[in-house]
Amino acid sequence: MNVDVAVVGAGPTGLMLACELALAGVRTRVFERRTEPQRDSRALSLHPRSVEVIDQRGLLDRFLPLGRTVPGWHFAQLPTHLDFSVLDSRHGYTLFLAQAHTEALLAERARELGVEVERGCEVAGLSQDADGAEVEVCGRDGDVATIRARYVVGCDGGRSVVRQAAGIAFPGTDETLTGVLGDFAVTDPAALDAARARGVLVAPMEDGVVRLVLIDPERMRVPTGEPVTLEEFRESLTRMCGTDCGVAEPRWLSRFGNATRLAESYRAGRVLLAGDAAHIHFPAAGQGLNTGLQDAMNLGWKLAAEVNGWAPPGLLDTYDVERRPVGQTVTENTEVQTLLAELTLVRQYQRPAAALRKLFGELLGMEEVNRTLATQVSALGTAYPAAPGSDPLVGRRMPDIGLKAAASEAVRVYELLTAGRFVHLDLAGDDPDFEAAVTAGWGSRVTAVTVGDREAHPNLAGVAEVLIRPDGHVAWVSRTAGAGDRRAERRAALSAWAGLPS
Repeated sequence: MNVDVAVVGAGPTGLMLACELALAGVRTRVFERRTEPQRDSRALSLHPRSVEVIDQRGLLDRFLPLGRTVPGWHFAQLPTHLDFSVLDSRHGYTLFLAQAHTEALLAERARELGVEVERGCEVAGLSQDADGAEVEVCGRDGDVATIRARYVVGCDGGRSVVRQAAGIAFPGTDETLTGVLGDFAVTDPAALDAARARGVLVAPMEDGVVRLVLIDPERMRVPTGEPVTLEEFRESLTRMCGTDCGVAEPRWLSRFGNATRLAESYRAGRVLLAGDAAHIHFPAAGQGLNTGLQDAMNLGWKLAAEVNGWAPPGLLDTYDVERRPVGQTVTENTEVQTLLAELTLVRQYQRPAAALRKLFGELLGMEEVNRTLATQVSALGTAYPAAPGSDPLVGRRMPDIGLKAAASEAVRVYELLTAGRFVHLDLAGDDPDFEAAVTAGWGSRVTAVTVGDREAHPNLAGVAEVLIRPDGHVAWVSRTAGAGDRRAERRAALSAWAGLPS
């Protein structure tokens, strides 16, 4: 059976990627080892850039009612939080939303777009040649089917079978530190303040359930493979807090570690990686799921362009060029946060560690330092490499400014991105042939809008035209004053990014 793209893994990354591919008309099948959707939620947060990404596909109204917004987030559980509300985004907040909801909403969207998600299917083998790849899939009944795909994307987690079969190295460090988390109906809510004061992360969830996350100095070397018991959790809470907080029968218990690895490459021929298959790290500041969603957003339109035959040369290779450095940045900042936590727990380092955390807390109180780390953790600061001599805006996020085109209602930039196409804006509004010229050559790939009026934004001062990629990052900018003088450079930019004119 042939398919354009086989996605292995139906977590948030795999489902987001499947939605992006299907939106572009790519025949996609998703294979998931689990027989049922995820019920327990390791991740609980969507940070600002992920919220923007969801908004860009017109899905935010589905997500917001199920979560709650908070204006900042923690860094290494320091008392001074990162302030997302001051960042340049309409979504300067974290959406506190259980991973199970995120997966369910993305699965719903995938079904709407006609994607098959096949559960109880485990990858047993993979091979590739110059024209495609073959995936051996073992179904629920034990039968093995061979699926022929033009491309295969491994979104199958840190132990990725796809990554191993493709021969992609996964260098990094093994775990040296582990913690535990538990979801409980707590019978002594007043004790939670004492737990917070002693370094336990307390996160209220749905239906009165509270998540407790802790690292017990006496149990922080226990391997992640050892199951967590209720007795162990209660003993750790009592040691750390003087009370077990009245935790009742747990909804879920899990152990996590600080193993940190980054794939040597995000692509090997016809095989690509995204999400935890490409990067794993300590779950500090809740960046893992968010990084995976943004991997999918970057890869989806590029892979679709390749499958649909219009991708400019080398476009698919930019996925590794752009996203692997982001993965490296995330793994590095989580290692810093882990070190701050670990030093505090090791007896011989407790005094200097306390001083170090106090210093970090004071630094986070400085506006510039806080903003720098907030833009990194929120991923709003992500900017992709640009060619030498490019405009400073190229590679950065396009701000979601309000626009008014001639003879149309006001609209925001992100509303124009819902179809997953390029958006080309004539902000100068001085070329009567602009929309016709863009549509004639690239109409199936690019939405052209002549802007009559727009919100002011300091980064867009002096910009005459801007080409926005399907993932919301800026591809090209012109500040040339004359409409006639811009036409040749516009054509060159469109060809370089959206392929040759049809």
